[in-house]
Amino acid sequence: MMHGSTTIFTVTDAAASLAYYRDHVGFDIAFEYGSPTFYVGLCSGEVSLHLISAAQAPRPPGHGAVSIYVDDVDALHADLVKRGAKLLNAPRDQDYGLRDFAIADIDGNMIFFAMELGKS
Repeated sequence: MMHGSTTIFTVTDAAASLAYYRDHVGFDIAFEYGSPTFYVGLCSGEVSLHLISAAQAPRPPGHGAVSIYVDDVDALHADLVKRGAKLLNAPRDQDYGLRDFAIADIDGNMIFFAMELGKS
Protein backbone atom coordinates (compact mmCIF):
# COMPACT_ATOMS: atom_id res chain seq x y z
CA MET A 1 0.00 0.00 0.00
CA MET A 2 1.29 3.47 -0.90
CA HIS A 3 1.31 6.20 1.73
CA GLY A 4 2.73 9.32 0.10
CA SER A 5 5.19 10.72 -2.35
CA THR A 6 7.71 13.50 -2.79
CA THR A 7 8.46 15.33 -6.00
CA ILE A 8 12.17 15.86 -6.67
CA PHE A 9 13.17 18.71 -8.98
CA THR A 10 16.64 18.86 -10.50
CA VAL A 11 18.05 22.39 -10.18
CA THR A 12 21.21 24.13 -11.31
CA ASP A 13 22.01 25.73 -7.94
CA ALA A 14 20.48 24.20 -4.80
CA ALA A 15 21.17 27.26 -2.61
CA ALA A 16 19.64 29.71 -5.09
CA SER A 17 16.64 27.44 -5.63
CA LEU A 18 16.15 27.03 -1.87
CA ALA A 19 16.05 30.83 -1.54
CA TYR A 20 13.54 31.11 -4.41
CA TYR A 21 11.16 28.53 -2.97
CA ARG A 22 11.45 30.00 0.54
CA ASP A 23 11.19 33.69 -0.35
CA HIS A 24 9.04 33.72 -3.49
CA VAL A 25 6.83 30.63 -3.12
CA GLY A 26 6.54 30.38 0.67
CA PHE A 27 7.92 26.91 1.36
CA ASP A 28 9.60 26.15 4.69
CA ILE A 29 12.98 24.43 4.78
CA ALA A 30 12.74 20.91 6.20
CA PHE A 31 16.43 20.03 5.75
CA GLU A 32 19.60 20.72 3.78
CA TYR A 33 22.16 18.04 2.93
CA GLY A 34 25.77 18.22 1.77
CA SER A 35 28.59 20.70 2.08
CA PRO A 36 28.04 22.68 0.01
CA THR A 37 24.31 21.93 0.02
CA PHE A 38 23.25 19.79 -2.94
CA TYR A 39 19.97 18.29 -1.67
CA VAL A 40 17.14 20.22 -0.03
CA GLY A 41 13.82 19.24 1.52
CA LEU A 42 11.03 21.81 1.49
CA CYS A 43 7.53 21.66 2.91
CA SER A 44 4.28 23.62 3.02
CA GLY A 45 1.34 22.12 4.88
CA GLU A 46 1.19 18.47 3.85
CA VAL A 47 3.17 19.05 0.64
CA SER A 48 6.85 18.17 0.42
CA LEU A 49 9.21 19.07 -2.40
CA HIS A 50 12.85 18.06 -2.73
CA LEU A 51 15.55 19.73 -4.80
CA ILE A 52 18.73 18.07 -6.05
CA SER A 53 21.67 19.78 -7.70
CA ALA A 54 22.18 18.83 -11.35
CA ALA A 55 25.77 17.85 -10.52
CA GLN A 56 24.35 15.03 -8.35
CA ALA A 57 21.43 13.97 -10.58
CA PRO A 58 21.13 11.82 -13.71
CA ARG A 59 18.68 14.25 -15.37
CA PRO A 60 18.99 17.89 -16.47
CA PRO A 61 17.45 20.76 -14.50
CA GLY A 62 14.20 22.40 -15.47
CA HIS A 63 12.22 19.42 -16.76
CA GLY A 64 10.05 18.75 -13.70
CA ALA A 65 6.40 19.50 -13.02
CA VAL A 66 3.95 18.88 -10.21
CA SER A 67 0.34 19.79 -9.49
CA ILE A 68 -0.50 20.90 -5.95
CA TYR A 69 -4.08 21.18 -4.75
CA VAL A 70 -4.85 24.17 -2.53
CA ASP A 71 -7.84 25.56 -0.61
CA ASP A 72 -8.00 28.94 -2.38
CA VAL A 73 -6.16 29.28 -5.68
CA ASP A 74 -6.95 33.00 -6.04
CA ALA A 75 -5.62 33.90 -2.59
CA LEU A 76 -2.45 31.89 -3.26
CA HIS A 77 -2.01 33.58 -6.63
CA ALA A 78 -2.31 37.02 -4.98
CA ASP A 79 0.29 36.01 -2.36
CA LEU A 80 2.71 34.72 -5.01
CA VAL A 81 2.33 37.96 -7.00
CA LYS A 82 3.37 39.90 -3.87
CA ARG A 83 6.29 37.52 -3.25
CA GLY A 84 7.59 37.92 -6.82
CA ALA A 85 7.20 34.33 -7.99
CA LYS A 86 7.59 33.70 -11.73
CA LEU A 87 3.93 33.38 -12.73
CA LEU A 88 3.13 31.69 -16.02
CA ASN A 89 -0.59 32.52 -16.09
CA ALA A 90 -3.44 33.86 -13.97
CA PRO A 91 -6.02 31.58 -12.33
CA ARG A 92 -8.75 30.44 -14.67
CA ASP A 93 -11.57 27.92 -14.76
CA GLN A 94 -10.74 24.88 -16.85
CA ASP A 95 -13.07 22.53 -18.75
CA TYR A 96 -11.63 19.64 -16.75
CA GLY A 97 -13.22 20.90 -13.52
CA LEU A 98 -10.35 22.79 -11.90
CA ARG A 99 -9.45 26.42 -11.38
CA ASP A 100 -5.66 26.62 -11.72
CA PHE A 101 -2.55 28.61 -12.54
CA ALA A 102 1.15 27.83 -12.94
CA ILE A 103 4.51 29.15 -11.84
CA ALA A 104 8.07 28.24 -12.79
CA ASP A 105 11.21 28.16 -10.70
CA ILE A 106 14.53 29.67 -11.75
CA ASP A 107 15.36 26.56 -13.82
CA GLY A 108 11.95 26.20 -15.48
CA ASN A 109 10.49 23.44 -13.29
CA MET A 110 6.75 24.05 -13.14
CA ILE A 111 4.22 23.96 -10.32
CA PHE A 112 0.52 23.99 -11.14
CA PHE A 113 -1.71 25.11 -8.26
CA ALA A 114 -5.31 23.97 -8.49
CA MET A 115 -8.63 23.63 -6.71
CA GLU A 116 -11.88 22.00 -7.74
CA LEU A 117 -14.38 24.40 -9.28
CA GLY A 118 -17.06 25.55 -6.87
CA LYS A 119 -14.80 25.29 -3.79
CA SER A 120 -13.77 28.94 -3.37
